[in-house]
Amino acid sequence: MTPGVATVYRWEVRKLRSQKRTYLGLGAAAIVPILFVAALVIRGGQGPEDVAFGRYLHSTGLAVPLVLLLFGSVWMFPLITALVAGDIVASEDHNGTLKTILTRSVERHRIFAAKLLAAFSYAILAIAITGVVAIVAGIAASGLHPITSLSGTVVSPGRGLVLVGASLLVYLMPILAVASIGLLLSTITRNSAAAVVGTLMVSLLLQLIGILPGLGGLRPYLLSEQFNAWQGFLRTPVDWAPIVRAAWVCALYAVPSIVAAGLVFLRRDVAGG
Repeated sequence: MTPGVATVYRWEVRKLRSQKRTYLGLGAAAIVPILFVAALVIRGGQGPEDVAFGRYLHSTGLAVPLVLLLFGSVWMFPLITALVAGDIVASEDHNGTLKTILTRSVERHRIFAAKLLAAFSYAILAIAITGVVAIVAGIAASGLHPITSLSGTVVSPGRGLVLVGASLLVYLMPILAVASIGLLLSTITRNSAAAVVGTLMVSLLLQLIGILPGLGGLRPYLLSEQFNAWQGFLRTPVDWAPIVRAAWVCALYAVPSIVAAGLVFLRRDVAGG
């Protein structure tokens, strides 16, 4: 009986659990919030007031994950995501195991679907770890107190936790788009280093385009801009416009990348690797 996607997905997850880069990325996702909070405690005083919620870092732990979402979109989260997404196909080429996999009695589209789901699962887990560690470390350092929204409304701790969770979910949309680009480069380049660096460079290039003079009209449609869509939840009432835009803009980046990667994977020359 031919193994289904669920079975192949378990194989892919088992592979990820045996790779050092998986734990390197997840370790960074957990350590960075701890180091950030430790630096705040050592420094004392006020937080960075030039960023949203920076002024509340010492008054409530709920501000910590929100500030990390702002800083992490520059390179940290794209890099953590690219570590696995850019390697998940290319490493098979490098190790010479892709030919064996493609000649098994498993349909190629199931193998590709399993690799896509494994890359997405890793990205989701990384964001979840960062969010949970940041909340716990922030509360331990500054307590669980109300936070002031971007509209100036005081939000209760309970509702604040819900909004932070919702913000993390919205943040996943551009992260999964980055993972899709990494998967595409991993499939095309057949080189892990090139795919990882290429994914990060695409992310940084999009951010650069967003700050170039005369290109302001492109900003709403850049993937880098969608990393700020979660801020819609931190307004009163909730501003759904950036969240809805992020959904379809991220899809414009993710879907073509997945389709292109799938076509290349399905047509891969077995004899040539």
